Amino acid sequence: MVIARRRGRLTAAVILMVAIAFLADACGGAGSGGDGKAGRTASSGTRSEVASLLRPTGRALGVVDDKTPWQYGIVTTFAKEAGRTPDIREYYSSWGEDFDAEGNAFLWKHGQLPMMALVPTDTSLARIARGEDDAYIRRLAAQIASYDGPLALSFAGEMNGPWNSWGPPHTKPADFVAAWKRLHDTFAERGVTNVIWVWTPHVVDSGTTAKLRPYYPGDAYVDWAGLIGYYGPIDGVAFSSLFTPTLREIAGFSDKSVLIAETGVAESGEKEAHIRDLMQGAAKAGVIGLVWYDQRKDWPGSKQLMDWRISTSEGALAAFQVESARNKFGHSFIKR
Repeated sequence: MVIARRRGRLTAAVILMVAIAFLADACGGAGSGGDGKAGRTASSGTRSEVASLLRPTGRALGVVDDKTPWQYGIVTTFAKEAGRTPDIREYYSSWGEDFDAEGNAFLWKHGQLPMMALVPTDTSLARIARGEDDAYIRRLAAQIASYDGPLALSFAGEMNGPWNSWGPPHTKPADFVAAWKRLHDTFAERGVTNVIWVWTPHVVDSGTTAKLRPYYPGDAYVDWAGLIGYYGPIDGVAFSSLFTPTLREIAGFSDKSVLIAETGVAESGEKEAHIRDLMQGAAKAGVIGLVWYDQRKDWPGSKQLMDWRISTSEGALAAFQVESARNKFGHSFIKR
């Protein structure tokens, strides 16, 4: 629910209300209820955990799907097949939905860094930038602050993808940047310290040609640079052509750690070779990890169904197990 902000002369009653709110915040707030007021901030332990993750030394292995944090089957299945438990569990959340503090705490307790991809499906970035959704942002900030653990947060991912309503030509880069800053600044104002901000464009390719620099909010607003790209008949079948050009472009304006935030290898006669190329290329490029979409999924912008699962064949599964271990993916950088 959006509440319009109005300016006017402060009455004595309003001044008293502000004073009460100030004292309540100073005493730690009233929790993470849905009234838009700030909840308690993250503990000092959580803040130190976030700081230690900003420049990790290991390489994470993650898994992503469209299920909620409580739907843990994807983690169990992936761990059994990959031979190692994922370090990151990414999921999607639509703009306007509440944050599941308990579900994310469950993930963190079981060894996965939660990563929430916040998708603005039913609102415009211009609207967010104007402050018309501030009530939701404040509520979300309070809910995330109530969760005693780190959260990687990706907002409006693939903002350079024309298949998204928040991508070109539907939305201007300036609106994306302004909306991102509005979200980030509101979290900062509410004392939220347990978020890792992940900026996640799609790799630049023949279908995604927009320059990335205009979409970058700036180093002060980003903790990790994420990349989304898939091996297949449209995007490419080599790390050197699929990811390297975009990595070089990003390096021209940011030195943030890079996470491959969503990837997969389509089923084909070359799947084993493509898995090897992805793992080896990512390790050589120095990324801090990769997150696998272990599902069947339509190709972005089309209805062409692809099977990205690591278990589509014995050869693909063996290649994944061997190459992830050889290239040290799944050696968790999370220090407890």
